Order: sequence, then C-alpha cells, then structure tokens
Amino acid sequence: MQMRPLVCLDRRQFLGSAAVALATAPWALSSSAQSAVPALKPGTHTSFGALKQVDAGVLRVGYAEAGPADGPPVLLLHGWPYDIHTYVDVAPLLADKGYRVIVPFLRGYGATRFLSADTPRNGQQAAVAADTVALMDALRIERAVIAGCDWGARTADIVAAQWPARCKALVSVSGYLIGSQEANRQPLPPAAELQWWYQYYFATERGRLGYEKYRREFARLIWRTASPSWQFDDATFERSAAAFDNPDHVAVSIHNYRWRLGLAEGEPKYDELERKLALGPAIGVPTITLEGDANGAPHQEPAAYAKKFTGRYEHRLVTGGIGHNLPQEAPQAFAQAIVDVDRA
Repeated sequence: MQMRPLVCLDRRQFLGSAAVALATAPWALSSSAQSAVPALKPGTHTSFGALKQVDAGVLRVGYAEAGPADGPPVLLLHGWPYDIHTYVDVAPLLADKGYRVIVPFLRGYGATRFLSADTPRNGQQAAVAADTVALMDALRIERAVIAGCDWGARTADIVAAQWPARCKALVSVSGYLIGSQEANRQPLPPAAELQWWYQYYFATERGRLGYEKYRREFARLIWRTASPSWQFDDATFERSAAAFDNPDHVAVSIHNYRWRLGLAEGEPKYDELERKLALGPAIGVPTITLEGDANGAPHQEPAAYAKKFTGRYEHRLVTGGIGHNLPQEAPQAFAQAIVDVDRA
C-alpha cells in the first residue's frame, strides 16, 4: 500500500481497551499534548440531551448538537442498523476540544421525517449524500470535517469526492465505500456472498415483511455478527433500536439494498450524480481511514482502496476486538482521528 509521508503519534495517547496500530508513520501533530484525546471508557455517556430539528432539503432533520456554537464544525454520520448513539461518547470528546459537533439521524431514522408524503422513500447513496449537503446549507455550515461509519462512511466519502469545497477533511471507517449498481452486479466468491445474505433476503417480499415484523431482532443479529467481541447490553441496544420505529425506516432500508443490486430504481434527479459516482472518483481532501481488528461485516483490505485517496492520507487499524461499529466501540480512537485529520 502506497502511503503519503506522515509523522509519528505517541501510542501512549491511546489508553483503555482499544489501541491504534498504524499502517505507516502516523499523522503529524503540532503539539501532541494539546491534541491528545483523553482516555474514555466506551459507554460512559448514554444520551445527547435535547435534540434539535431543522428543515433541510426534503427532510425535517432531527439531530444532536454538542460543543460551542462558534467552534469548527464536525458532522458525524451513522449507519445501518445503528443511529446517532454510535457517537454518544465521541461527541463530548470532540466538544471538549472546542468543536461544534452535529450528529443527524439519517432519512428513515429517529426524529428525521420527510416533509412530504409524496417524496419517494429512497435509500440510494446519492440521496443520502444530498441530504447531508442540504443539512449543511440549512445550518449555514460552509465547510466541515465529515466522518462516518457504514452508510455514514459512504455518505462522507461521497461528499468529500463530489463536494470537496464543503469537506475540510474526512474520517471514514472501512475506507472507500462509494459504489455503483454495475459494480454490485458482479458476483463474488461464495464465502463473500454469504456475508451479504441480508441483501438477498431484502430483495424478496418475504424479506421486507420479515424486517418490518422483526426489525429489533434483525438489528441485534447484525450487531452481534458485525461486532462479535462487543459486549453491548440491552439498554445500549434499545437506545438505538428506538430509531428504527421511524415510519419510513423499513421502506428506506429496503430500498437502499434493492437499489444496490439494481432491483429498484433511483430518482431521476440523482442520475447525473450516480453516473459520476459509478466512475469511482478519487478523494483529495485530507483523510484518515479506520478499521477495527474484529470487524465481522463485509469490508475490503486497506490496500484495495488506498490509491483512491490522492491527498494527505493515513490508514489506522484499531485493535482490541473492535468491530464494525467502531466509533461506539472505540470512541477515543475515532475522536483522535478527527482531531488529527483536522490539523493536517
């Protein structure tokens, strides 16, 4: 893997159960003492306090906010089947560093609602990315560090690639996740296909009905499979599972996976953006990608996507049994990546 030149972080900064193993010499810091994120036990925080709402594009977005209103903005984007609690420990760490932290519910989750009953309950990647830009416009945020996991990482990647002027820097769990329907039509070896079993389940009416009826049981199974070493308790799960009661959650989730396989149409207004994304655009903003050493969800090796990041770039492996929901399992390592990439 070809990496751009970087300078070393003191690994003693990373305390607690998760350590960060760096694939190359780590990010340069002007002052390690000032930049180090303090140790935090995952699960220390359980809530964000009062949520806010704002009309943005086709949505009324529910979001959490932490930190000073005039601080440098950071957007934290969650994935499926998770919610804003992915960042319940990350947000206060960043707020204490002076950042204005915005953590929105994606379309189909929690307090976020469509403004019109006529808007398609569309989960395609371009639509979710457009939501993020609309939210930045609504909050008058011209430029931000954007970070994400799962659907949120894909969304952050797309904003960085297609709206680089809006993205100061990027942190992406599991690297480069921009895809296309054409690429997703290509068969994989059987062991890899097995990992995507739920995509094929969702392609059927039985799958849609099953997810509608058993969405909590389904999400719990995905959590356990994707993060086999994460010992989350029932209260932690239920705080996130409440977001799946959103009336549009099933429709958006099912459409997302059917669209990926070319089994559902997207909205024509996103056709041009999808054509650009299908080319696999490079990302030139400063980027740190992260991976947990116990990620049980399908993911590529870092060498497969390193060259997609043409600006300043580093990959970090977070060790200690860290799975797919990395920000919630290793909040200190995730927050540290944001602080470091912002200061590149």
